[in-house]
Amino acid sequence: MGCTSCATGANGQPKGCKNNGTCGTDGCNKLTVFDWLSNMQLPANMEPFNAVEVRFKNGRKEYFQNPENLTLSIGDTVATEASPGHDIGMVTLTGELVRVQMKKKKIPLKIEALPKIYRKASQKDIDVWQGVRDKEADVQKRSREIAIRHGLQMKISDVEFQGDASKVIFYYTAEERVDFRELIKEFARTFNTRIEMKQVGFRQEAARLGGIGSCGRELCCSTWLTDFRSVNTSAARYQQLSLNPQKLAGQCGKLKCCLNYELDTYLEALESFPNTETKLQTEKGTATCQKIDIFKGLLWYAYEKEFANWHELTVEKANEIIELNKKGKKPMALEEFIMEAPKAEKEPFSNVVGQDSLTRFDQPKQKSKKRRNKNRNKKRGKAEASVAGNTPKDGQRKKSGGKPRNKSGNQNRNRKPSKNE
Repeated sequence: MGCTSCATGANGQPKGCKNNGTCGTDGCNKLTVFDWLSNMQLPANMEPFNAVEVRFKNGRKEYFQNPENLTLSIGDTVATEASPGHDIGMVTLTGELVRVQMKKKKIPLKIEALPKIYRKASQKDIDVWQGVRDKEADVQKRSREIAIRHGLQMKISDVEFQGDASKVIFYYTAEERVDFRELIKEFARTFNTRIEMKQVGFRQEAARLGGIGSCGRELCCSTWLTDFRSVNTSAARYQQLSLNPQKLAGQCGKLKCCLNYELDTYLEALESFPNTETKLQTEKGTATCQKIDIFKGLLWYAYEKEFANWHELTVEKANEIIELNKKGKKPMALEEFIMEAPKAEKEPFSNVVGQDSLTRFDQPKQKSKKRRNKNRNKKRGKAEASVAGNTPKDGQRKKSGGKPRNKSGNQNRNRKPSKNE
């Protein structure tokens, strides 16, 4: 995600707008909403919807009324009503789109029942807010140490200070019920403020903290996904995925939410496929389904005594055999229903630009050295054999002094002795 305020520094590295998570255009924040009604005028005799959406830390959003009719726009920092004191947040949405969001989240459209926006945040409010936000990492570390000392089976995943530093919210996850009454007392003595504990699920924890998924993109739950639907392993079975927990689990440790994205399309495609447990009865024998390909509309069957030999059938042919079996008829064999795929004709000419190997200019591997060494050894062996064949006999050596001489009469001192000598 990024906004138009983000810039690029030296060497093409992103420099950013230096807002440290408080982007003025709300383009670098979590769960952003594009206000496509901002440039449209309201119909005549229609009053604008006097409610505002305000975002707090890690995508927490709430709706407030604007009793003072302040001129607010996206990115304004405001002081809102809280219990107790006030909180500091950023305006993320105004106008009629707030009504649509409230309907989507099933919030009553009674503006009078909503909490109020007090004012636009002053510089003093922002300084106090930034000061307590800088303490959150240290407070989270110390709170985890205290929880471990008490022996509580819980994980404090996030800490959020209220804008006026009058309250701290600790978000935690736990598999069982936790008795943290003594923990709250020690938190109050240590941090000298009001303590509030909120338990969240594992998926809500991943949505608050964010991260990168196995696809290489930001987590859906931290960018745009707001409703967490239940995901079953049957969704993976319908999509012909291997039931590997490490590949099917997401950042939260639960099944990935994206398994439901294409499930309806797969279910619609599987309506025309026969049941994989249905056996095909033929005169040659009984055949069982071994594999299906949803995209190509193909099924592979094998006879019970010939599991290594698979026969490819289309969905129409498989349904045809099943209808014959229901009528009490048996075809001769599956080979009668196999359709030979037409062979693709080779093109006399095709554009192969860009298909050259990327390693065609690389140096070849060092395999030729072994061959060279073998060739050298062979040559040396031949040379030694020729030298041994040309050497004089013992009688001749004695006459010449026992050592071979060259043409000049000098002894061949430079010749290297062979292994046989």
